[in-house]
Amino acid sequence: MVPTLVGVSPGIAVQGSSSQVQGKRMQAFMRQTSTASSNRISLLQALTQQTVVQSQRSLQSLFGEIGKYVNMPRTDARSLEESFMSVPDLETIPYNLIRQAQDYEIREVLSYVVAETTMPGKSGFDIASSGQSFNTLAAYLFGKNEGRIEMSMTTPVVTQKGEARGEKMDMTTPVIQQASGEGQWRMSFVLPAKYNEGPPKPIDSKVTIRRIPAKKVAVAVFSGYVSDNDVKNREQALRRALLKDPVLRVKLGAQPEVSQFNPPFTPPFMRRNEISLEIEDVC
Repeated sequence: MVPTLVGVSPGIAVQGSSSQVQGKRMQAFMRQTSTASSNRISLLQALTQQTVVQSQRSLQSLFGEIGKYVNMPRTDARSLEESFMSVPDLETIPYNLIRQAQDYEIREVLSYVVAETTMPGKSGFDIASSGQSFNTLAAYLFGKNEGRIEMSMTTPVVTQKGEARGEKMDMTTPVIQQASGEGQWRMSFVLPAKYNEGPPKPIDSKVTIRRIPAKKVAVAVFSGYVSDNDVKNREQALRRALLKDPVLRVKLGAQPEVSQFNPPFTPPFMRRNEISLEIEDVC
């Protein structure tokens, strides 16, 4: 005899038992779903946290690089004009200061390596020619080389008039602009010192690597944007000033080098530029 609940039919009892089983299964399923959801949420939170950390590191690195250009250290000012000038906190051309005169200073420049390219125009300072040459050198510096090595930016960029050379050079900053051949200019990036003995080989045939030998130079400092006429006038002024120096003279055949230390967004009155001529002792 099958026992029955008082006042409840057997069919209803079976249905109630089935509902209880389904309810337990549902509860178990909900617990599993809740656990899986919690795990997914925990994983998502962990990934989000890692992403935030990586983003913060990237931003810190980015801000660090920007800071080199924005929070520029002041140079030792010798005039009101120089007191407003500043330069990026980047590796630069190594030198020892020998002495300072009223209109210039004498430096002993140590040997360094540059990457250089011949500028396409007859001017060393027009926007199109400078921009094209700068991009060519920057591409080399940032990985367009046989080792795909990304090098740190340096300062200044150097532009120079002079005789064309066949040697190959590496890149750093300043960018140096120098004229080569008949009216042509060369632009140079100074390579970070750690690449002095083994710079990456350029892929672009327009980029050459060259070691600059140690030399003694006279340097005059000025601010503002650079133009060909400005360079011509400042070169003449530096040569006149050096004629009065009793122990030094401009080396025969010396051509001016112009070094620009600042990025394009720097206001003219804060820009630091230098013009230099190689010199020698008076016998």
